[in-house]
Amino acid sequence: MATQTSTAAAGGQPAEEPAGPVRPARGRRQRRPDGRRSTLLHRLDVRGAPYAFIVPFFAVFAAFSFYPLIYTAWISLHRVELSSLDLMEWVAFDNYAALLQDERFWNALSNTITIGVLSTVPQLLMALGLAHLLNYRLRGSTFFRVAALTPYATSVGAAALVFTMLFERDFGMINWTLSLVGVDNVDWEGNKWAAQIAISTIVIWRWTGYNALLYLAAMQAIPRDRYEAAAIDGASRWQQFLKVTIPGIRPTIIFTIVLSTIGSTQLFGEPLIFGQGPNGITGGADNQYQTLGLLLYEEGWKNYQMGRAATVAWAMFLLLILVFALQRLLKRRSSRSS
Repeated sequence: MATQTSTAAAGGQPAEEPAGPVRPARGRRQRRPDGRRSTLLHRLDVRGAPYAFIVPFFAVFAAFSFYPLIYTAWISLHRVELSSLDLMEWVAFDNYAALLQDERFWNALSNTITIGVLSTVPQLLMALGLAHLLNYRLRGSTFFRVAALTPYATSVGAAALVFTMLFERDFGMINWTLSLVGVDNVDWEGNKWAAQIAISTIVIWRWTGYNALLYLAAMQAIPRDRYEAAAIDGASRWQQFLKVTIPGIRPTIIFTIVLSTIGSTQLFGEPLIFGQGPNGITGGADNQYQTLGLLLYEEGWKNYQMGRAATVAWAMFLLLILVFALQRLLKRRSSRSS
């Protein structure tokens, strides 16, 4: 007879089973914290954030600078009128060949260079001297700095209108002042050099203070121990200015020369308003002060030849590139010689 083994303990209570590892039920998996997603987001944040910050700049640059530049180059290779921009006739480089044979272009280029020289050289020299004076501790220095920047804050139209009245031939204050010393009335608009000097005066008045503040900021960044060492060596203030100040602000001087070159190449508002009417577009009756900017405006919005206007625009752009390349070449030669 088979014996039956009882699992019950004494007293009729069942015995407890020994504790052991609990296995999860089938079909259920234990979730572990996944760090791949957080690591990917971190990498995107670290590597992608700088590009996200600069995207607005490049988007605006592409829309308002790069695309117009390329489209202007494309238009310059066509014959197209302002009234029918959708009708283009391919002429390749005929517009450039015609521009090189146009006397008005060479006259405008010559006027642009002379007005640029007449306005840039005195302007930067005066700005350098003004900044040197403002660099010293003067009473009311803040007032003088704000006053120096006021002409720059004035609009081109207001400044040009005021100076046009000052240079008026019959009732202008400039001719009245010259008459006190026995000088006859000068036809500031009709004479070529007189007109260019008058226009250069407007540019000088507007931009001298701005460049002076740039020079002043650069001068204040020069360590004072350099001036103290130069003074101990017996250098005068003029020698300190030549040997310490000028080398210390040389990058700023180059920067202002570049800005002035760009501004003189694109000069438009001052000669246009100085002409007082239709003569402003043509730069006077004999084109005596017509700049490249005025020639561009005349070709595009008076003669309705947008292809020629685009050609003038690209000629201005290539002229700036040539000037910058020449400046870099001179800078390299000067650094090698020194």
